[in-house]
Amino acid sequence: MAKKQKYYVVWKGHQQGIFEDWETCQKQVKNFPEAQFKSFDTYTEAQLAYKEGYWLTIQKYKKENKPTSSINVHTYPQDDTAICVDAACNMATKQMEYKGVWLKNKKIIFQSPVYEGATNNIGEFLAIVHALAWLERENQPTTTIYSDSQTAIAWVRKKKANTKIDHTPENQTVRELIARAEKWLKEHNHNHSILKWQTEQWGEIPADYGRK
Repeated sequence: MAKKQKYYVVWKGHQQGIFEDWETCQKQVKNFPEAQFKSFDTYTEAQLAYKEGYWLTIQKYKKENKPTSSINVHTYPQDDTAICVDAACNMATKQMEYKGVWLKNKKIIFQSPVYEGATNNIGEFLAIVHALAWLERENQPTTTIYSDSQTAIAWVRKKKANTKIDHTPENQTVRELIARAEKWLKEHNHNHSILKWQTEQWGEIPADYGRK
Protein backbone atom coordinates (compact mmCIF):
# COMPACT_ATOMS: atom_id res chain seq x y z
CA MET A 1 0.00 0.00 0.00
CA ALA A 2 1.42 3.38 -1.02
CA LYS A 3 2.35 5.80 1.73
CA LYS A 4 -0.15 8.62 2.07
CA GLN A 5 1.12 11.99 0.87
CA LYS A 6 1.55 14.61 3.58
CA TYR A 7 2.48 18.27 3.42
CA TYR A 8 4.64 20.00 6.01
CA VAL A 9 4.34 23.65 6.97
CA VAL A 10 7.36 25.31 8.59
CA TRP A 11 6.57 28.64 10.24
CA LYS A 12 9.89 28.90 12.08
CA GLY A 13 12.98 27.11 10.81
CA HIS A 14 16.09 27.53 8.68
CA GLN A 15 13.69 28.06 5.78
CA GLN A 16 9.95 28.72 5.96
CA GLY A 17 7.39 27.30 3.59
CA ILE A 18 5.45 24.19 2.59
CA PHE A 19 7.38 20.99 1.94
CA GLU A 20 6.17 17.75 0.41
CA ASP A 21 8.30 15.24 2.32
CA TRP A 22 9.46 14.80 5.90
CA GLU A 23 13.15 14.63 5.05
CA THR A 24 13.14 18.14 3.56
CA CYS A 25 11.06 19.49 6.43
CA GLN A 26 13.39 17.92 8.98
CA LYS A 27 16.38 19.74 7.49
CA GLN A 28 14.61 23.05 8.09
CA VAL A 29 13.77 22.43 11.76
CA LYS A 30 16.64 20.32 13.05
CA ASN A 31 18.91 22.28 15.40
CA PHE A 32 16.68 25.33 15.06
CA PRO A 33 15.65 26.65 18.50
CA GLU A 34 11.87 26.79 19.04
CA ALA A 35 11.06 25.48 15.56
CA GLN A 36 7.37 25.55 14.62
CA PHE A 37 6.05 23.05 12.10
CA LYS A 38 3.15 20.72 11.46
CA SER A 39 1.98 18.13 8.94
CA PHE A 40 -1.26 18.28 6.94
CA ASP A 41 -3.13 15.74 4.85
CA THR A 42 -3.81 18.07 1.90
CA TYR A 43 -1.97 20.88 0.18
CA THR A 44 -5.01 23.14 0.57
CA GLU A 45 -4.94 22.70 4.36
CA ALA A 46 -1.22 23.40 4.40
CA GLN A 47 -1.64 26.57 2.32
CA LEU A 48 -4.36 27.90 4.62
CA ALA A 49 -2.37 27.10 7.76
CA TYR A 50 0.78 28.73 6.39
CA LYS A 51 -1.20 31.88 5.57
CA GLU A 52 -2.99 32.01 8.94
CA GLY A 53 0.16 31.41 10.97
CA TYR A 54 1.17 28.97 13.65
CA TRP A 55 -0.75 30.29 16.64
CA LEU A 56 -4.08 30.74 14.87
CA THR A 57 -3.76 27.23 13.45
CA ILE A 58 -3.07 25.72 16.87
CA GLN A 59 -5.96 27.62 18.44
CA LYS A 60 -8.31 26.26 15.79
CA TYR A 61 -7.27 22.70 16.62
CA LYS A 62 -7.73 23.35 20.33
CA LYS A 63 -11.27 24.62 19.75
CA GLU A 64 -12.04 21.43 17.85
CA ASN A 65 -10.72 19.44 20.85
CA LYS A 66 -8.34 17.41 18.73
CA PRO A 67 -5.58 15.74 20.77
CA THR A 68 -2.07 17.04 20.18
CA SER A 69 -0.74 13.54 19.49
CA SER A 70 -3.03 13.18 16.47
CA ILE A 71 -2.17 16.47 14.75
CA ASN A 72 1.61 16.21 14.75
CA VAL A 73 2.26 19.63 16.27
CA HIS A 74 5.94 20.21 17.03
CA THR A 75 7.11 23.27 18.97
CA TYR A 76 9.57 21.59 21.33
CA PRO A 77 13.15 22.76 20.70
CA GLN A 78 15.04 20.42 18.39
CA ASP A 79 18.63 21.56 19.07
CA ASP A 80 20.77 18.51 19.89
CA THR A 81 23.53 20.69 21.37
CA ALA A 82 21.33 22.79 23.68
CA ILE A 83 21.73 22.79 27.45
CA CYS A 84 18.93 23.18 29.98
CA VAL A 85 19.53 24.43 33.53
CA ASP A 86 17.33 24.52 36.58
CA ALA A 87 17.55 25.17 40.30
CA ALA A 88 15.62 23.88 43.30
CA CYS A 89 15.29 25.87 46.51
CA ASN A 90 13.49 24.93 49.71
CA MET A 91 11.74 28.12 50.75
CA ALA A 92 11.65 27.05 54.40
CA THR A 93 15.31 26.09 54.80
CA LYS A 94 16.77 28.30 52.00
CA GLN A 95 18.77 25.32 50.78
CA MET A 96 19.46 25.51 47.05
CA GLU A 97 21.04 23.38 44.37
CA TYR A 98 21.23 23.53 40.59
CA LYS A 99 22.20 21.43 37.59
CA GLY A 100 22.64 21.47 33.84
CA VAL A 101 21.57 18.73 31.42
CA TRP A 102 21.59 18.08 27.70
CA LEU A 103 18.25 18.89 26.12
CA LYS A 104 18.38 15.86 23.83
CA ASN A 105 18.63 13.15 26.50
CA LYS A 106 18.49 14.85 29.95
CA LYS A 107 21.97 13.53 30.75
CA ILE A 108 23.50 15.57 33.59
CA ILE A 109 26.46 17.73 32.57
CA PHE A 110 27.09 19.34 35.95
CA GLN A 111 25.40 19.38 39.34
CA SER A 112 26.07 21.60 42.32
CA PRO A 113 26.17 20.68 45.99
CA VAL A 114 23.47 22.04 48.28
CA TYR A 115 24.10 25.65 49.31
CA GLU A 116 22.66 27.44 52.33
CA GLY A 117 20.87 30.79 52.46
CA ALA A 118 19.97 31.17 48.78
CA THR A 119 16.95 31.68 46.51
CA ASN A 120 15.73 29.96 43.38
CA ASN A 121 16.70 32.89 41.15
CA ILE A 122 20.22 32.85 42.57
CA GLY A 123 20.43 29.16 41.72
CA GLU A 124 19.19 29.77 38.18
CA PHE A 125 21.68 32.62 37.75
CA LEU A 126 24.60 30.50 38.96
CA ALA A 127 23.47 27.60 36.76
CA ILE A 128 23.48 29.73 33.60
CA VAL A 129 26.93 31.13 34.35
CA HIS A 130 28.17 27.64 35.21
CA ALA A 131 26.92 26.45 31.82
CA LEU A 132 28.67 29.31 30.03
CA ALA A 133 31.94 28.64 31.86
CA TRP A 134 31.66 24.91 31.18
CA LEU A 135 31.11 25.49 27.46
CA GLU A 136 34.19 27.70 27.30
CA ARG A 137 36.34 25.34 29.37
CA GLU A 138 35.34 22.32 27.28
CA ASN A 139 35.70 24.27 24.02
CA GLN A 140 32.14 23.39 23.04
CA PRO A 141 30.51 24.91 19.92
CA THR A 142 28.08 27.80 20.08
CA THR A 143 24.74 26.60 21.38
CA THR A 144 21.61 27.59 23.29
CA ILE A 145 21.11 27.59 27.05
CA TYR A 146 17.55 27.34 28.33
CA SER A 147 16.35 28.50 31.75
CA ASP A 148 12.79 28.86 33.00
CA SER A 149 13.75 31.93 35.08
CA GLN A 150 13.35 35.19 33.19
CA THR A 151 14.81 37.00 36.20
CA ALA A 152 18.02 34.97 36.12
CA ILE A 153 18.35 35.47 32.37
CA ALA A 154 18.04 39.24 32.89
CA TRP A 155 20.69 39.14 35.61
CA VAL A 156 23.09 37.31 33.30
CA ARG A 157 22.52 39.81 30.51
CA LYS A 158 23.17 42.70 32.91
CA LYS A 159 26.14 40.79 34.38
CA LYS A 160 24.79 41.56 37.82
CA ALA A 161 22.67 39.48 40.21
CA ASN A 162 20.14 41.92 41.62
CA THR A 163 19.52 39.93 44.78
CA LYS A 164 18.60 41.40 48.16
CA ILE A 165 19.70 38.56 50.42
CA ASP A 166 21.06 39.57 53.80
CA HIS A 167 24.71 38.97 54.59
CA THR A 168 24.81 36.06 57.01
CA PRO A 169 27.40 33.42 57.90
CA GLU A 170 25.12 30.79 56.34
CA ASN A 171 25.07 32.36 52.89
CA GLN A 172 28.71 33.48 52.71
CA THR A 173 29.55 30.73 50.22
CA VAL A 174 26.61 31.68 48.01
CA ARG A 175 27.60 35.34 48.08
CA GLU A 176 31.14 34.41 47.08
CA LEU A 177 29.78 32.33 44.19
CA ILE A 178 27.64 35.25 43.02
CA ALA A 179 30.63 37.59 43.08
CA ARG A 180 32.71 35.05 41.17
CA ALA A 181 29.96 34.59 38.57
CA GLU A 182 29.58 38.35 38.06
CA LYS A 183 33.34 38.68 37.66
CA TRP A 184 33.35 35.87 35.09
CA LEU A 185 30.60 37.54 33.06
CA LYS A 186 32.47 40.85 33.00
CA GLU A 187 35.73 39.23 31.91
CA HIS A 188 34.40 36.80 29.28
CA ASN A 189 32.49 37.20 26.03
CA HIS A 190 30.34 34.45 24.56
CA ASN A 191 28.13 33.82 21.51
CA HIS A 192 25.69 31.43 23.15
CA SER A 193 21.95 32.20 23.14
CA ILE A 194 20.28 32.27 26.55
CA LEU A 195 16.55 31.72 26.11
CA LYS A 196 13.47 31.40 28.30
CA TRP A 197 12.07 27.86 28.46
CA GLN A 198 8.39 28.06 27.44
CA THR A 199 6.91 25.80 30.12
CA GLU A 200 3.29 26.30 29.07
CA GLN A 201 4.05 25.10 25.55
CA TRP A 202 6.74 22.49 26.16
CA GLY A 203 6.13 21.20 29.67
CA GLU A 204 8.68 21.26 32.47
CA ILE A 205 12.26 21.99 31.54
CA PRO A 206 14.35 18.79 31.15
CA ALA A 207 16.58 19.84 34.07
CA ASP A 208 13.57 20.14 36.40
CA TYR A 209 13.97 18.55 39.83
CA GLY A 210 10.35 17.39 39.91
CA ARG A 211 9.67 18.77 43.39
CA LYS A 212 6.73 21.03 42.60
